[in-house]
Parts: sequence; C-alpha cells; structure tokens
Amino acid sequence: MTSLTITPLRPDNTAAWDQFVVDRPDGTFFHRAAWARVLAQAFGHQPHYVMAVRDGVITGVLPLVRMASWLFGRSLVATPFCVYGGPLAADEQSLHLLLAHAAAMLDQSDCSWLELRCRDRLALPDGWVSGPDLYVTFRKPIEADHDRNMKAIPRKQRAMVRKAIQNGLTSVSDRDVGVLHRIYAESVRNLGTPVFARRYFHLLMDAFGSDADIVTVFDKQKPVASVMNFYFRNEVLPYYGGGIASARTLAANDFMYWEVMRNAAERGCTLFDFGRSKRGTGAFAFKHNWGFPDQPLHYMFRLKPGVQRPDHNPANPKYALFIKAWKALPLPLANLLGPFIVRGVG
Repeated sequence: MTSLTITPLRPDNTAAWDQFVVDRPDGTFFHRAAWARVLAQAFGHQPHYVMAVRDGVITGVLPLVRMASWLFGRSLVATPFCVYGGPLAADEQSLHLLLAHAAAMLDQSDCSWLELRCRDRLALPDGWVSGPDLYVTFRKPIEADHDRNMKAIPRKQRAMVRKAIQNGLTSVSDRDVGVLHRIYAESVRNLGTPVFARRYFHLLMDAFGSDADIVTVFDKQKPVASVMNFYFRNEVLPYYGGGIASARTLAANDFMYWEVMRNAAERGCTLFDFGRSKRGTGAFAFKHNWGFPDQPLHYMFRLKPGVQRPDHNPANPKYALFIKAWKALPLPLANLLGPFIVRGVG
C-alpha cells in the first residue's frame, strides 16, 4: 500500500523540490525553493514550505508563507511578493492533501485568511472563494531572430522602440543593484507606492545567481531606466523595473523591454513573460500595445468565519489619500519609510 505524507522543505530535499518544479509544466520561477529564504531574510516572514511525498517521491509542493503586518493583518499566502506560486501537484490526491494541510494551518493559526496565487485555475474543494477578476498576466513566444521579434511588435509600439534607438540610448546587462534601486525608488514613489529596501534586491540576486540579471538603459552616461529579470527554463520574466521622469520622453522604458527581449533571445529563451497587471491600468495598456494577449490569473482565498476577502488593490478608494500623499514625499523620506510599509503588502 502506498503512503502519501506531508514533509517540510529542508536543506537535504531542496534540490528535489526544485527539480519537481522544473519538471512540472505548470511550475514557475516563483515556486523555486530559494524564495523561502529570501522572504524570511528580507521581510521576517515565516515560510511554511511543504511537499506531498508518496513512497519517497515528491508528488506536490506548496510554498506557503505566514505574513504579519500592523497595517494589513495576518495571513497565509502562496506566494507573497510573487505573481504566481500556488500549489503544484502531480495528481488530485496530492493536491487535496496540500490544500487540507493549508486549511488546517489556517484554522490553527492567528491568521485571518489564506491566499493561493495560481496562474491556472484549480478545482478546489468547498470552503474556498475566488478572488476578484482583477489581475491578468501577459505571456508570448519570442524567436531567436531579432528582426522577426521586432516585426512582431505592433506598428505604433515598434515606432517607440525605433525612436529610442534613434535617441542614441544604450543598455548594459549586469548585476548592479545600486543603480536599479535608485531608479526603481524614484519610479514607484512617483506612482505613490512604497519602495523595497535595497537589501531585498541584493538577496534576490544572490539567491538566484545566473538566473537573474539587471538591464539598465543609459542616455549618454546617465542611467534612466532599469529592470531586474528572472530566467526559468526557456522563459524570461522582467519583474522589478522602472524609469526616472525623463524616461518617458526618451522612450527609455520601451527600449528597456526590447533590450530584455533581445538579450533573452540570445540566451536561448523562447517565451517572454511580461508579468502581472491590473485591468484598466496604464501597465495593462502598455503590455497590450506590445501585442501580448492577456490571460486571467486565478487567485483563491479561504477565510475564517466573519472575515471578508481582503482588498489591498491600490485602486481601492480608501488608499487614494495615502497614494496622493506618498507621491508628494521627498525621495529620501520615501526611501526611508517605504521598506517598513511594503513588507506587509506582499
């Protein structure tokens, strides 16, 4: 008789966890085991990464993390700070065991809700509710031929990339977290969003090694846009990025993503994952302008009695005054306060 058990992630089974993720068609970069260490070290959140094991063979993984915030309460999330990262399972029995384990953890904890961030829809048992139809992701194949990739960009967006090239912009691919963080901090402050601590970016680069890099765009000698990119199997995922105020007129952001695509194609990538955006936002429109189709994301929640589904979306009207005030903060003050707030957003 076979036995199916829950086993925690440990140093001695980390390689097997990651191999299971790579082998699963629905596995993603955000399922990788190193996220447990990064999130614990960067934010102090407690990882509860577990796997389903049948007769010594991994049949499922769940990268669950406990988050505690004085602003946003306490929750269990798979996976915070990641756009994907719900349970992966090779069979229905393993999936249900992982879900039952997560539900029991919620019942026994001081958390108010449990959230699963899935790229694909799961058949969940009773007791779960769907998240709002708010987030989508953008994924599209790319080719080894740069000319074909350029021609695949719709005409108006392609003109923006060519404008940037005519402006004489250049790019480098390196691991310079300092430059990235300076640009990113200004970019998110201008959007009314708190910034991460620079240490978080260093931890990501250290944890993922050659599977992460930074592409920075220069106007002459001045860095104007920068993005951290992740690589998983044949995919590239530009993830944390932005530009300073002059980037828009220079078309630097357009050029930046073209350079990410071009570098990724040379690296052998065949799929570009443009990441998550909210419907109706400028980022949503920008990615559509590149010719990327949107695909709905499936976030699911389990709530304790009397708890309403959380709504931490920046478009929520109750955050409007905060966002307006944050945009007006001097950049040094925003950089000082941001990491204390953003650690609870996830």
